Amino acid sequence: MGLLVIGERLIYSRRIGMSDRKIMNRWLIVVGALLIQLCLGAIYAWSVFTPYLTGKTPDPMTQFNFTSTQTQVVFSVGLAAFAVVMIVAGRWQARSGPRLVSFVGGLVLGIGYVLGRFIGASFIGQVIAIGLIGGTGIGLAYVCPIAVGMRWFPDKKGLITGLAVAGFGFGAMIWVKLAGSWGHLIDSYGVLHVFFIYGIVFALAVVVGSIFMIYPPEGWKPKGWEPPAPSEKGAAVGTVEFESGEMLSTPQFYGLWVTFIFSAMAGLMTIGIIKLFGIDSLQKAGYTGVQASAVAGTAMAVFYAIANGIGRIVWGTISEHIGRKYAIVAMTLLQGIMMLIFYYMGGNVALLYLGAAVIGFNFGGNFSLFPTATADFFGNKSVGPNYGWMFTAYGVGGILGPVLAGYVRDTWQNFQAAFIVAGIACIVAMFVTLSLKPPKKTSA
Repeated sequence: MGLLVIGERLIYSRRIGMSDRKIMNRWLIVVGALLIQLCLGAIYAWSVFTPYLTGKTPDPMTQFNFTSTQTQVVFSVGLAAFAVVMIVAGRWQARSGPRLVSFVGGLVLGIGYVLGRFIGASFIGQVIAIGLIGGTGIGLAYVCPIAVGMRWFPDKKGLITGLAVAGFGFGAMIWVKLAGSWGHLIDSYGVLHVFFIYGIVFALAVVVGSIFMIYPPEGWKPKGWEPPAPSEKGAAVGTVEFESGEMLSTPQFYGLWVTFIFSAMAGLMTIGIIKLFGIDSLQKAGYTGVQASAVAGTAMAVFYAIANGIGRIVWGTISEHIGRKYAIVAMTLLQGIMMLIFYYMGGNVALLYLGAAVIGFNFGGNFSLFPTATADFFGNKSVGPNYGWMFTAYGVGGILGPVLAGYVRDTWQNFQAAFIVAGIACIVAMFVTLSLKPPKKTSA
């Protein structure tokens, strides 16, 4: 008799011996993870809608009149919901398994965007539909591929986490380009109809990806791989498990958490404003509105988005060689320098593309480095619920960065001060990370 899958537990027939059990090809997990994350990355495509929502570009179907700050509030609520719900999702998937949680997440994400279609030009309505409901769906599904990937790939945690979340960055490019220069969906159908189309696609694709979100059998390990032996200083990395309450009592958690806030704030702020910033800067340099819009859209949808996806893989791989701590130090230092000079690069097409790519590359590194750092410090098996708590930093950064940028522009008609604050914050994050040492569990 064959293998029966009930819920998330693998149950085998008594007539099959231990050595005869068939284990799913673990690379199918990566396929499912990418499919899920491509859809969840829709939140990073928000900037393609902001010119239509503010009236800078007329919507062919609906009259919008949002302020820059209002567009960023929708974005920030989505980010905050994403981060807060991850706490619930991490605990839920630990009890019920990642397949069910990612399945529900896909449905909720799709419902949020579909509702956005029928709500219309209401600011509060879009905050609830796209921001709150859509962000909740993303938060439910996001942690599942990470937790599952680390169980199936204990030998390649940095690389596999980078691959698992790379789709999130690449997804932004796909959805921006389909809405804009590739598919011209917004110009053809309007913002609200694009919300509807995307909602249906997101729900279907995430549900399909959720099929592969299952844990390996207890005690399984890759062929030829053995867990690392303890060092002279204590247990091997990731082998001491901290419950969430124990983790929250350590200074290391708060050091990583603050670093994540500042690093995420810089990237999320740039995602939310890059098209408006590019249009403003290029028009001041003499480009027409149409030219500026096309260049700024490319900076976001191609250079930032592709580099974001690549950065998740590359920074994860780098961390396997130099360690998570020093990878975070290098990433935050480079990001801080770039944020401090990016404002002065916006009026030159080549420099705008370069800056967008570097910021996106560094921003992507957050999503391979912080989950693996959480696993290294607080345990591989506990990473699902523990990373949910760590990821609240992303929500805080998602509120601080975009809202700061929107307020600065509405007040001073430029983004200079916002970039300076974000750059200094990243430099501070670098020094915080340098001070961190692995936590000790007294009961271990």
